[in-house]
Amino acid sequence: MNRGDARSANRLEQRLRAARQRNFVGRSAELELFRAALNGGSGAFAVLFLHGPGGIGKSTLMRRFADEAAEAGRAVVEVDCRTLPPSPAAFEADAVEALAVENAVLLIDTFERCQGLEMWLLDQFLPRLPAGAVVVLAGRRPPDPRWRADAGWGEVLRVVALRNLPPEDAVALLRARGVRPQLHDPLLGFTGGHPLALRLAAEVAVQDEGAAATWTPTRDVVQTLLTHLVGDVPSAAHRTALEVCAHTRTTTEELLRAALPGEDAAELFAWLRGLPFVESGPHGLFPHDVVRDALDADLRWRDQRGYEEMHRRIHDHLAERARTASGSAVLPATAAVLHLQRHGGADPRDWEWRGEGEVYEDVVSPDDRAALLALAASEGAESAAVVEFWLDRQPRAFRVYRRSDTRELVAFMAWLELTEPREDELAADPVAALAWDHVLTTAPLRQGEHVAVQRFSVKNSYFDGMPLGANVVELRTSANLLRAERMGWSFMTVAHAHTVVDMMRRFDMELIPGEAVVGERVLGLFAHDWRVVPLPRWLEHVDRQVLSGGQPQPQRRTELSVLSRPEFDTAVRDALRAWQQPEVFAVNPLLRSRLVAEREGDAADALRDVLVEAVDDLHADPRAVKQHRAVAATFFQGTATQEVAAERLGLPFSTYRRHLSRGLEGVCDRLWQREVHGSHSAPGA
Repeated sequence: MNRGDARSANRLEQRLRAARQRNFVGRSAELELFRAALNGGSGAFAVLFLHGPGGIGKSTLMRRFADEAAEAGRAVVEVDCRTLPPSPAAFEADAVEALAVENAVLLIDTFERCQGLEMWLLDQFLPRLPAGAVVVLAGRRPPDPRWRADAGWGEVLRVVALRNLPPEDAVALLRARGVRPQLHDPLLGFTGGHPLALRLAAEVAVQDEGAAATWTPTRDVVQTLLTHLVGDVPSAAHRTALEVCAHTRTTTEELLRAALPGEDAAELFAWLRGLPFVESGPHGLFPHDVVRDALDADLRWRDQRGYEEMHRRIHDHLAERARTASGSAVLPATAAVLHLQRHGGADPRDWEWRGEGEVYEDVVSPDDRAALLALAASEGAESAAVVEFWLDRQPRAFRVYRRSDTRELVAFMAWLELTEPREDELAADPVAALAWDHVLTTAPLRQGEHVAVQRFSVKNSYFDGMPLGANVVELRTSANLLRAERMGWSFMTVAHAHTVVDMMRRFDMELIPGEAVVGERVLGLFAHDWRVVPLPRWLEHVDRQVLSGGQPQPQRRTELSVLSRPEFDTAVRDALRAWQQPEVFAVNPLLRSRLVAEREGDAADALRDVLVEAVDDLHADPRAVKQHRAVAATFFQGTATQEVAAERLGLPFSTYRRHLSRGLEGVCDRLWQREVHGSHSAPGA
């Protein structure tokens, strides 16, 4: 949005500007710095880079800058990255006036949404501005170190980290909001000087006539704060929609339909969109961080069962969406699932995808080979040799991560899929050898299954300055776990594995005996057998850890049997023979198979349903109708002997036996496919 000369402002704009100035407190150092730039004084900056967490007051300060610039007679050009596709063309279209006006002031807000354009701005766009232009960027992250490293930019750039308001400014804000002096100290203690929290708390405190100097932010007060913030909630459905928005990474109409079945998702979404503390992003709506945490904590305290039910509806929907997503939608969909795990005992920041807009995922190309191997060499020549081996053997297993502005390769990983222990692979990679040793001595693969090995997680120094590093590699690993087909075992490769045993155990992944030594690197493997604990039960286990706040939970699941094909076929035949013998049927190993685990209710009833469905499938095949009759007559109709069954069907005994044998083979084949492959398949990533 572009602003014209202040003298052309209408009366309402003047009133708004005056009101903002009356209620604006603090940030005097930043204002003086900006005014010096407007005046063009000696040593004034050309570019000011503001950064700080959500709700710290960046946008409020940017509005004040806009007013100051307009009053100084400057042309103001405002770019809000929340509504801007992160591309050079889109940015330049919004900011084009700044290139044409000599004394323009360019204000770029919410810059974290366009962080991938940072080097393009530094190298290509900003140098084209007129010499008298002033630029302010405001975002959650600090600038790239290359701004300061450049001798030219080092002279004209100023970087300011916005912090909580100091006590004197926080008190001034409370006074401006009409908060009584005796409440200042408790409100300051509650908010820590965070501007948004101060404003919200002040709105409640001024209406609490009985509040005293001992006022503390009880849960009732927090609830009052939230209620006052959103005004009169139209209905219980609106309240739940708000709680869904606080619980999830981003909220869409589709998510609201899943979380609130039977409600008008479009109307609820429109209402959320209009709330003053809810913002819009490329993947949906999200509240300010301080409001998000208060809303989520309040529901969890107020209605634990309702909180868990809401969480599970959301989790089931998002997990299915991640499982079926394709292309560029895979990582954002997976990030939405992982966001729900932020209360599972780890640092909540670990579950945020900090690479979005800054780093993007790509498949490996032949042109990447030299850069990829150079990056691998940072872990030693031996590691680079293993990378080269797998790059030749399974190039599609690799994912590379590039900077948005330069396309430079800054990280890579591989997700190997192994179907049998090949001698050359065992010799080339000690990790593969260790994984196969565990599989073969513990529970070998069955036909159609494979071993997945998360191998390599290599990042260059580009990530060194980011809080906790960027986690796009870990995000891809999680996506692969959610979306895998016919995976028997998975192995996570970890250096210093003993330091993360407790964390990995929360995800039902155990450190296997032994180590893999590659050069000077000592690697451990965390394993999970997906036949024993398949995806639905694994997700349930992880969810229980999350809902317990990260406290270790006792195992409440029954681990499943991993039967070989001959064992499986024998169990199917035994179950059919025991159809009229409940005490024998009750000990059949299929009761602990994947076939039954995917069903609700009693295991014996579920197994009977599975067997009936498989036999009925024979009837649906015109070529197997006679086989269906033979199997059904033999096992379901209570015939005493096979001879009696043949007589009932009016068949010679040899013909009957042939139909029965082929029918049993067909039933076993159908059930084996479901046991190994599951009842659904995920598309490729």
